[in-house]
Amino acid sequence: MRALVTGGLGFIGCNLTSRLLREGHEVAIYDNASRAGVLGNLEWLREEYPGRVQWIEGDVRDVAAVGRAMQGAGMVFHFAAQVAVTTSVANPREDFEVNALGTLNVLEAARRLNPKPIVLFTSTNKVYGGLEGVRVAEAETRYRLVDCERGIPETFPLDFHSPYGCSKGAGDQYVRDYYRIFALPTIVFRMSCIYGRRQMGNEDQGWVAHLVRTALQGEEVRIFGDGKQVRDLLYVEDLIEAMLRAVSRVDHTAGQVYNLGGGPAHTLSVWVELREYLRELLGRVPEARLGPWRPGDQRIYISDIRKAQRDLDWAPKVTVAEGLQRMIEDWQLRGVATRAS
Repeated sequence: MRALVTGGLGFIGCNLTSRLLREGHEVAIYDNASRAGVLGNLEWLREEYPGRVQWIEGDVRDVAAVGRAMQGAGMVFHFAAQVAVTTSVANPREDFEVNALGTLNVLEAARRLNPKPIVLFTSTNKVYGGLEGVRVAEAETRYRLVDCERGIPETFPLDFHSPYGCSKGAGDQYVRDYYRIFALPTIVFRMSCIYGRRQMGNEDQGWVAHLVRTALQGEEVRIFGDGKQVRDLLYVEDLIEAMLRAVSRVDHTAGQVYNLGGGPAHTLSVWVELREYLRELLGRVPEARLGPWRPGDQRIYISDIRKAQRDLDWAPKVTVAEGLQRMIEDWQLRGVATRAS
């Protein structure tokens, strides 16, 4: 089956493309290559799959180009996005045009095809806002949820916070509604912290990769907040397995929303606990400088993944320790040397 992966040169996109090509699918990547470093992912894919990598250089804001790229696709994985809260605050119009209008363009192109392709959209836990209505307790190394120990379910009220939350949330709701109104087989993944090989990361997005790489380079890290804020971590290969299972079960998953993360068993506080993993894996811990909390930053977010476990017969397999080790090995293979202690 032919697949179209928008944002396919990015971290999740290139890993998914690799899996699809390995399984014998035809894949077209649609990406404007605007993010620094993504052409390295294209080079990697071409080395791994000579003659099989099709890259269409284009922008999801170009509705005609999206329509042309989608011709013949049976599966559409819509990853192309503006991904940083800080960028959305600085330029909310561009954030809206990429995330909300770009998603609408993908949906419109898909619903005009016959047969209609399956569309899987990657949303975000930011659609739940700052979780102001959730009781949170502070412990020595982390925050914890008082009332929902299994995490935040899909039924939790939406509360978009920040232009990024609004634009991704608008796309999220459009994707859901195109199933109800136009019978387009769509699936929404509201994702927590995804990490893994070939992730670049920076202070604004992809914090695990950013902090690990900074530690490898022996540089000081900057932490926004007190470092006790908690996320559930899902290794990219576990995410891709969930995606492919969702698509293969579309008769049951169409129109559904799934919270996707590591769940309660795969959590980490962003610095107070991460630094202990780094101490174990690298033998040292970099200096850290604390900065102010950022607008809408959740003290704690953990996905309730029971719906995905039930519907997809799926569960995360890679532990946090194993995933961090794989990430370190990937950075080292790609030339990020560890500074001597």
